[in-house]
Amino acid sequence: MRQSSMRLGRANLDRLAPAIRRPAYGRSRVTPGIVHLGLGAFHRAHQAVVIDDCLAGGSMSWGIVGASLRSPDTRDALAPQDHLYTIAVRAAEGTEHRVIGALLDSVVAREKPAALVERMADPAIRIVSLTVTEKGYCHTPQTGDLDERHPDVVHDLNNFDAPRSAPGFIVAALARRRAQGLSPFTVLCCDNLAANTVQRIVTQFAALRSRELGKWIADTVAFPSTMVDRIVPETTDADRDAVASALGMRDAWPVMTEPFTQWVVEDRFTAGRPDLAAAGVELVGDVKPFELMKLRLLNASHSALAYLGYLSGYETIADTMQDPHFARLAAQVMEEAAVTLTMPSGTDLAAYRASLLKRFANPALHHRTWQIAMDGSQKLPQRLLGAMQDRLARGLPIATHALAVAGWIRYVSGVDEQGRPIDVRDPFAAEFAALAREAGPVAERLAPALLGVAKVFGPLGAEPRLREAVTAALGRLYADGARRAVATHVSA
Repeated sequence: MRQSSMRLGRANLDRLAPAIRRPAYGRSRVTPGIVHLGLGAFHRAHQAVVIDDCLAGGSMSWGIVGASLRSPDTRDALAPQDHLYTIAVRAAEGTEHRVIGALLDSVVAREKPAALVERMADPAIRIVSLTVTEKGYCHTPQTGDLDERHPDVVHDLNNFDAPRSAPGFIVAALARRRAQGLSPFTVLCCDNLAANTVQRIVTQFAALRSRELGKWIADTVAFPSTMVDRIVPETTDADRDAVASALGMRDAWPVMTEPFTQWVVEDRFTAGRPDLAAAGVELVGDVKPFELMKLRLLNASHSALAYLGYLSGYETIADTMQDPHFARLAAQVMEEAAVTLTMPSGTDLAAYRASLLKRFANPALHHRTWQIAMDGSQKLPQRLLGAMQDRLARGLPIATHALAVAGWIRYVSGVDEQGRPIDVRDPFAAEFAALAREAGPVAERLAPALLGVAKVFGPLGAEPRLREAVTAALGRLYADGARRAVATHVSA
């Protein structure tokens, strides 16, 4: 189209369609205060939007420098448009568009790792935040400890000033600041890991380098826990065309999201912070109850819908939720996990669950089941296994969660119900495929083989009641198919 030949950029902001919201501040006056590792769609639809609001409120020293740890795609898309990009907020009633200006610059860590370390060591940087997904922390999800045998960890310990991993970059930059007599930055994880996990990973990595460095980090660096929540699907070419039509110009990498957004942060920062509360962030003394609420209600049901929905032939979560049996499955996962939670007074879990079901069914969001199914080995312990362990300890049944775990086992076996290969994206995909080939499509062999992977299931994988429940659920998936197995389960 003729309109889309113009590219979004600083010089063209005044040419945007009138309905488009744009930065309410002079970007030339903004200076960096945050380095963000993991410059993906979620960060740009969540934390960067909050910082954009903070900048509009006058906190002009908190601009963001984004770092992609591996791929140059985001940098290459955003640099030509002055790192401006569009967030399209989609609801059933329509879409609102907003141009975000909080991102000032971006770098690709693999290209110039020493330059990124130097930037993080700059005293102007007071927060290093992260959205690198669970697998980006080079840890063992079951224990939360650093995986000392991870290839990136091994590399970083031998190439301290040219790291590859997120923990490697953080420790290298903190070591530089310590050597220069500078105060440390705050490490702000936005990946919904359990409280203190990132602190443990970083200090363990640092101690392998130097016991004194590990102690200095443990004693002086703040690692506030957070809970983040917003659904952010992949951006498609059709999305880009729709945004270009709305803006009257092209944006190479807009982000799509939903109206709902939540960010709960433990108010503990080493070197100050912007006025997050004014931008809608909930600052609390203890994030853990909110972390568990989100992981066990939203993420657990999302994963159940993803694995079982994919196996049933549903492309998106919204498609899956159109099936009333799957909508009921999501509700059951939430209901059964809710009894394992202890929430602050005034928390309305029933209202939260209802809001999740509505969000999942949003027809304007095309959140693919395949996308959510990625990296399940890193997610199951936090999303499903913790609730299963707590329910077993109380003598409660775990059949609903066991069906979700069985869906994951069926999925990572690598072959769908029509005999077609599944593109399994997981750090341990090859190991899972080998176990599946050896066991064959026999629940009594396959379930114990996968449950025996200690780095995912730990001791819980040997628990007889869990093995029995997951094996039975996997048997039903093979016998009846996912769609019928879900319908039978929720109707029982």
